[in-house]
Amino acid sequence: MLTGKQKRFLRSKAHHLNPIFQVGKGGVNENMIKQVSEALEARELLKVSILQNCEDEKDDVAKALAGGTKAELVQIIGNIIVLYKESKENKQLILP
Repeated sequence: MLTGKQKRFLRSKAHHLNPIFQVGKGGVNENMIKQVSEALEARELLKVSILQNCEDEKDDVAKALAGGTKAELVQIIGNIIVLYKESKENKQLILP
């Protein structure tokens, strides 16, 4: 569980990132969870964009992605989800 200070730090780091995944009409599936999990291992922090044609609520999408990848949900702002998961191999971010 992240503290408020850690979430603020991660939000500031994520501000300059571009979303690398998009959730569309198909919603969240096993393949997407696997790919997001691999990307989190490589990057630790990433953004996921929710398209307008997505049939699921953004809160449900965020919970499904965070639960499936065992990542922390940092923020949901508009249609963008920010996820963080500490990397085992290539650690880049040191949380305050």
